[in-house]
Amino acid sequence: MADPVKPARRRYDSPRRRLQAERTRRDILDAAQRLFEGQGYATTTMAAIASEAGVALKTVYVAFETKAGVLRALWHLLLRGDQDDVPVANRSWYREVLEEPDPERLLRGVAHYSRQVKERVGAILAVIRSAADADPDVDVLWRRIQSEFYDTMRPLIEAVEARGGLAPGLDVTRGTDILWTLNHPDLWHLLVGQRGWSADEFEAWFADTLCAQLLPPATRPG
Repeated sequence: MADPVKPARRRYDSPRRRLQAERTRRDILDAAQRLFEGQGYATTTMAAIASEAGVALKTVYVAFETKAGVLRALWHLLLRGDQDDVPVANRSWYREVLEEPDPERLLRGVAHYSRQVKERVGAILAVIRSAADADPDVDVLWRRIQSEFYDTMRPLIEAVEARGGLAPGLDVTRGTDILWTLNHPDLWHLLVGQRGWSADEFEAWFADTLCAQLLPPATRPG
């Protein structure tokens, strides 16, 4: 008589376990952010992250595999502002700006929400930029950030053009280049990080400069 087939062991999974795993993951990312921003990427070790988070070193490796993996996960968390895995282009604030019918208000909306994002990601972007030269995995991340950043700018300029808002002589590509440059995190770092501008001052300057550079003269503010 053949042995009875044993039922497959059910994988134990509970909401409480998942919640604990999410809390542990967030603790690790919070610890990594403090260390990366406080002492730099190169100096920070996986062991230091584990110690700062109060978890075993193995837990950090299981969750993120490498230090670059920790940095990548931290970037995605700060960019999106939560743990919801939704691309920026599908975020409600981005869609709201994209659907704004008035070109000037659209550009000022870009400045407003861009300021909010940079307040979250500005410091860690500086870490990524500085680490990219020495770590190939971080360099890949930095290049992807640049590419994705440009890709999210183009639909905004297309929306301005569709509403008849682009200045004479500007096409979508040149307009996107201008928006991408003025919205680049390096400019935030220079003016806010290095020159001490407040976030409010940067947003006001950014909004006015976007309108001056991209809109027809008759519609420019002032």
